[in-house]
Amino acid sequence: MSPRSKLYTTTPSNPLADAEAGLRHVFVRDLVLPARIGVHTHEKTGPQRIRLNLDLGVREGAVALEDRLENVVCYESVLNRVRAIVATGHVNLVETLAERIAQTCLEDARVRRAVVRIEKLDVFCDAASVGVTIERLNPFG
Repeated sequence: MSPRSKLYTTTPSNPLADAEAGLRHVFVRDLVLPARIGVHTHEKTGPQRIRLNLDLGVREGAVALEDRLENVVCYESVLNRVRAIVATGHVNLVETLAERIAQTCLEDARVRRAVVRIEKLDVFCDAASVGVTIERLNPFG
């Protein structure tokens, strides 16, 4: 297991996928987007690269899959919403962006848990990235 993959492991008491609990794990890995983000003056003059990772614990529900897209949380739809949030304009903090992304994911009642990781990739020459990881739960889940 690589050091990066260890970031996404879960504990038995808090799994993203769990057959007994009826949870499916939907994820996005290493999405790199230009974002207008940062508090410093030089960060407000143009976009910078961010990397986003997203893990969703999704309630499988009583509806059979029937090989139909509308019976699952579609990662393409999730990605489209994430891209739209990032494109809306300047945000000062990665924490704010992560909260907005988690909130939009949790608007789908089937999403029970959202883990959002955002990294700024070009901030320090001696660090691969800096950022934040948050976890939010659906209050109705």
